[in-house]
Amino acid sequence: MAMTATSAETAHHTSRSHRTGLALGKVLIYAALIFWAFICLFPIFWTVTTTFKTANNVTQGHILPFIDFWPDWKGLRSLGLSPDTLFEVSTVRDEFLKRFLNSVYASVGASLLAIVIGSIAAYGLCRFDYRFGWMKNRDISFFFLSQLILPPVVLAMPFLVLYKNLVLLDTLTGLILIYTLMVLPIVIWIMRDQFETIPVELEQAALVDGCSVWGAFFRIVLPIALPGMVAAFILSVILCWNEYFFAALLTSSNAKTLPVMVASQTGSQGISWWSMAAISTAAILPLVLIGIFLERYIVKGLTAGAVK
Repeated sequence: MAMTATSAETAHHTSRSHRTGLALGKVLIYAALIFWAFICLFPIFWTVTTTFKTANNVTQGHILPFIDFWPDWKGLRSLGLSPDTLFEVSTVRDEFLKRFLNSVYASVGASLLAIVIGSIAAYGLCRFDYRFGWMKNRDISFFFLSQLILPPVVLAMPFLVLYKNLVLLDTLTGLILIYTLMVLPIVIWIMRDQFETIPVELEQAALVDGCSVWGAFFRIVLPIALPGMVAAFILSVILCWNEYFFAALLTSSNAKTLPVMVASQTGSQGISWWSMAAISTAAILPLVLIGIFLERYIVKGLTAGAVK
């Protein structure tokens, strides 16, 4: 009996120690995740709060609103977006809205064009056998993806000369074309994985029923691959929206975008931190909304073809 009681007590202590260890492990994991989330989100917090700081608050490193400093409309006022200037005529606000719309037109236009071209290219690489020299389908697909390895600065001079000769400098058309080239490899790769998950038998059945190859593509394949197309479109918009190098290189006044406007908030008096923060907050907000409401499409696009 004594031995039985001792065994039971030992098992109880072991089980209790195991539960304590699991609880401690969970606490450490959540603490690490919270700490990492703080590190990741702090730059966004700093940017948003700096929008409502004065020069003294910025230079003195005040961080917490209502504790370290009292919020002010200085950042939004510099853009003509504060409550006291919103209904007044403001050339700065007109400039900001023009740059914001330029970013929208360039990002959405390039993403739509990339989706159209990339979907057709991905479908061809997925369903038909090609040979270009020694390269076959998989080699061609990898060639497209490998274009992302090339540093943008390598293409600076060729594109500058090309755009000057084609009269595309400082135009939205030129910006849309180069953004399309920039995101096209990602679109092709995502859509190729999407099309590979669709059974070929569905298209064969459509062909038997009298559909042409294009008919099967538009009526059968595209509706099934639509979630993947949405994911590719969202990722393309995000990449184009954040692009700075080509926008700074190939534009000057008419087609300048928000990232370029953010970087231009400097002068003889130094950096206008509040204006830069206000523009950055306006540039971040659309992407935050996209991430919140369309997260499942983004995840689907990133994991496309992972499980078949």
